[in-house]
Amino acid sequence: MKITIDETGVDKRLDAFLGEHEELKLSRSYIKKLIEQGQITIDDKEKKASYKLSLDDEIDIVIPDSEELNLAAENIPLDIIYEDDDLMVINKPINMIVHPAPGIYSGTLVNAVLYHAQQATKLAEGTSQPGLSDINGVLRPGIVHRLDKDTSGLIVVAKNNDAHQSLAKQIQDRTCKRFYKAIAQGKFKESKGEINKPIGRDPKERKRMAVAISSRAKSRSALTRFKVLEALEFGSKHYSLIECELETGRTHQIRVHMSWYNHPIIGDYIYNASKKTGFNVRRPMLHAYRLSFEHPRTQEKMFFEAPLADDFEAILGILGHVKK
Repeated sequence: MKITIDETGVDKRLDAFLGEHEELKLSRSYIKKLIEQGQITIDDKEKKASYKLSLDDEIDIVIPDSEELNLAAENIPLDIIYEDDDLMVINKPINMIVHPAPGIYSGTLVNAVLYHAQQATKLAEGTSQPGLSDINGVLRPGIVHRLDKDTSGLIVVAKNNDAHQSLAKQIQDRTCKRFYKAIAQGKFKESKGEINKPIGRDPKERKRMAVAISSRAKSRSALTRFKVLEALEFGSKHYSLIECELETGRTHQIRVHMSWYNHPIIGDYIYNASKKTGFNVRRPMLHAYRLSFEHPRTQEKMFFEAPLADDFEAILGILGHVKK
């Protein structure tokens, strides 16, 4: 596609202008990916996503062909909360990585979803069964957003590229709502609040993320809203069952923000949780329990909830929580 800039596009960012273009219908994150790959040029020259457009700039856009998926489909049970021709909502268990990465090519949610998609196609003879979106490449088919390996709960998977673009844009526009439950250390002074602190790589430990202290550090804005659901105790120590809403979706965002706020999530030893609890916690007590978005095809507002994992419920029981 070629687009020539008129007065309406002057001084707009390249990625923002293309994200608003009605014919393209591409998410801003995918547009940035195409720009980085050199698939989007201006007057035959590569530009950054932040480039400000000028009158008569000619934008060339090349959308590459879909890549064949070569990952192994594996018969791994899935807790599918909802499914139709466009998407799946899955309650991901703990100890499951969402997608393959270098050195990890099996046992992931993607391997399980590929098998499920194959079986659905076999069962639906004579129908047009979609597969999975390939916007995020061959290692992440269908994956619109992620959960950490040890975080349980709801994740949405796109079964075609149109659905993927719509869901990704809703996450970007913050109309897709994601709520988590967590058990944090300590007693909160306030019943609710928000943490608005940028997050980047920890300069001392590259596998960790951290709240960016220096303005020169490479970081991205991050906003987490929290609400205390219940004050809990064990022995002489205080804990809190909290609800967190993600306004942005940075790596380890809730874990980093709660640690910075001096209320780390119990079991999150990477981010300074205490090991002296008096009970056994083997992973961060974090669960993606509620998800809502607009259906990509029907525009119907959809709401989903997933029950807490068994170990999460067990810890709550130790802390005196009464299940309602």
